[in-house]
Amino acid sequence: MATVQSPRTARPPAPPAVPRPTGPVPVLVVLVPVLLSLALGLWGVRRGGSLWRDEVVTYDMARRPLPDLGRALEHADAVHGLYYLLMHGLFRAFGAADPLLVLRLPSVLATAVAAGLLALLGLRLAGPGAGLLAGVVFGMLPPVQRYAQEGRSYAVVCMLVVWASCLLVRAVRLGTGRAWAGYAGVLLGACLLHEFAVLALLAHAVAVPRAVRREWALAAGAVIVGITPLTVCSMRQTEQVAWIGGPGSGALLGLTGVTLLGAGCAALLPGQRTPGRTVGPVALALPLCALPGPLLMLVSLVKPLYVDRYVLYGQAGTALLVGAALDRLLRAGGRLRAGAVLAALAAVAALLPVTLYLRTPDSRLDNVTAVATAVRSAGEGADGVLYLPGRRRVWSLVDPQAVHGLRDLALERAPRDSGTLYGTEAGPSVIRPRLLAARRIVVLRDPAGQPLGPDPREAVKRRVLSAAFKECGTRTVRGARVSVYARPGRC
Repeated sequence: MATVQSPRTARPPAPPAVPRPTGPVPVLVVLVPVLLSLALGLWGVRRGGSLWRDEVVTYDMARRPLPDLGRALEHADAVHGLYYLLMHGLFRAFGAADPLLVLRLPSVLATAVAAGLLALLGLRLAGPGAGLLAGVVFGMLPPVQRYAQEGRSYAVVCMLVVWASCLLVRAVRLGTGRAWAGYAGVLLGACLLHEFAVLALLAHAVAVPRAVRREWALAAGAVIVGITPLTVCSMRQTEQVAWIGGPGSGALLGLTGVTLLGAGCAALLPGQRTPGRTVGPVALALPLCALPGPLLMLVSLVKPLYVDRYVLYGQAGTALLVGAALDRLLRAGGRLRAGAVLAALAAVAALLPVTLYLRTPDSRLDNVTAVATAVRSAGEGADGVLYLPGRRRVWSLVDPQAVHGLRDLALERAPRDSGTLYGTEAGPSVIRPRLLAARRIVVLRDPAGQPLGPDPREAVKRRVLSAAFKECGTRTVRGARVSVYARPGRC
């Protein structure tokens, strides 16, 4: 007599695994993208010894004593707190040897690991050719190359999201509590490093088969609960993202182009949802490519929050789709293969100028090293320094000797003493007489054309300089102007 299985324990039968090649092929599929990404990351990683302002914040925060770091995170940048803590440990262990390399090497290594994991994911979902090409494409994408060489958390977050995607495929296939716990733990780690990684959770929601949505929902709930304290804390620090403007046409066009590229590649691939407990390459990669960035862009129409690096991990979805589509065209033979080869060669040629530019000191928003050099030159004979706006004090955090001997005319409490990123400034009634008591001032300010803030402290700085001083000369460096102001007749 046939045995009836309990409906509480019955599960859809696991489908046969995707055929996996044996021997050296899987190793090479993973190893080639890892080595390529590592080589690209180490190539020109110093950028001529330059730093830009966000990296300076990492450098400064990571080198503060833990009590000072904790106090600063109560006021600002809590969203990056875990990353600063990790970097604090690295600087304590290795920072004296080569601070610039210690600052950027975690991002280089994270990008290489992400490329290998993406290749492994492509291997499992679409075969060795797709995996190899996905990993190679990922390492060559300009945003990936850029953030592979920056001392910020975005490359590490991207690596964790790719790892979580691998674990999602595994959890869907195995269906065990341990597999789902591993997925939730890694994705929670990504969200704790940067809370906008939670948008990857929405992409995964689209990818999971119906048969395992309950298990996925439990894992997703654990991630949400885990990041709730960080979310509450960061909501009290909304002034930290007040600098973000509404979505510009460049950002919109770039995001649209990447999304259309992913959708076009997906159209070349079998797109049917796979039955049972499996995830197909399109089902996983297309939402990762097409959801996080556009969703953040839509939110930015109400509250500006969109910055491309916040959703860098979406590039992994794009790379997986491009790699799988290229593999399909190459295996098709004939004119399709020839067209794919020509398109790939043209893309590599087009990327070469961008690849070279990303390794120059002028490739970032500003160059703090060049600012320090200009201040040293302009500071001779000056008796004070002024930052317009005050948050540009970040330019002097990495090399305080550049302003040695110059009184900070607006400063009330230094960054470490005040537990803030940039220090606190005195009120207008204090700043005004300090400026009037000076004879020659070095002024560090944004490039021409930047919007002027309404803060009364900034307004009084501008008024006093205009009324009581004459601009003697200005040196423009990447992302900054270093000017000398003196009393009339004293230039």
